[in-house]
Amino acid sequence: MSVKDRDPLTGHKTTGHEWNGITELNTRVPRSIWFFVIVTHLWALIVWILLPTWPLVTTYTKGILGVDQRQEVEEAVIAANQARSDWAQQIDELDAEQIMAEPALSARVRATGHQLFGDNCAGCHGRDAAGGPGFPSLIDDAWLWGGDTDTIMETLRVGINAPHPETRYAEMMAFGRNGILDREQIRVVADYVQSLSGAQVAPARLEQGAQIFADNCASCHGEDGTGSTDLGAPNLTDDFWIYGGDDQSLFTTIHDGRAGWMPAWEGRLTLTERKILAVYLQQLHQEARQ
Repeated sequence: MSVKDRDPLTGHKTTGHEWNGITELNTRVPRSIWFFVIVTHLWALIVWILLPTWPLVTTYTKGILGVDQRQEVEEAVIAANQARSDWAQQIDELDAEQIMAEPALSARVRATGHQLFGDNCAGCHGRDAAGGPGFPSLIDDAWLWGGDTDTIMETLRVGINAPHPETRYAEMMAFGRNGILDREQIRVVADYVQSLSGAQVAPARLEQGAQIFADNCASCHGEDGTGSTDLGAPNLTDDFWIYGGDDQSLFTTIHDGRAGWMPAWEGRLTLTERKILAVYLQQLHQEARQ
């Protein structure tokens, strides 16, 4: 079938293309398609005129409406800061107990703190702040550096093992990998550490483990194993474990060491926001104890 032949069934001209007896018809583009093509082009032309559109060498076309989304965002931020200025000032001036004693202010902290925590902290510490393997719980009594408002705010400001020049540093030595203790010594001292939180250990093994602990661990964790908030060394006599208190987890911790990390939030969160987070965590802590 050649070009301009007509299909006997539809009456349309053909293109001359044929596949296995199927002929391609040279049908017109539907009018509805042309309508939408014309409308979209006209709309694009109108948008080019009304709104910021085309980049130039050092600027861009502004559009006759003068719309500037960056300016709108800046104005919205200023308006939001003005709306919260009254209660934010109260947050700055009052201590944690006074804030939590004021129902309206406490509710503000709860709502804002929940959002701040979800945006910045929940990825590691969990939505409920209960932590997980490698990430400490923030609602129990086991604070590595201390759980009062000022200490929490300082930890948020400088981070832990972070690039901040004033960051808090804390690291557990790799006693096995670095050849300080052999595998049997690690097992013995792990048994002793478990005994500090109530596990039953054979007396002979307990005595040997106590000596290894005194020689290698007491300088950070204390002679009684209760830890040190000055060094960020955890208490080993309670039931709170960051990496796990079972045999294998303790062996891995002692053999390979640990070095937790927390970013410094000074460049991202304001002083007021850090205080809101600190008070919010204390609210969660109180609720968890009820």
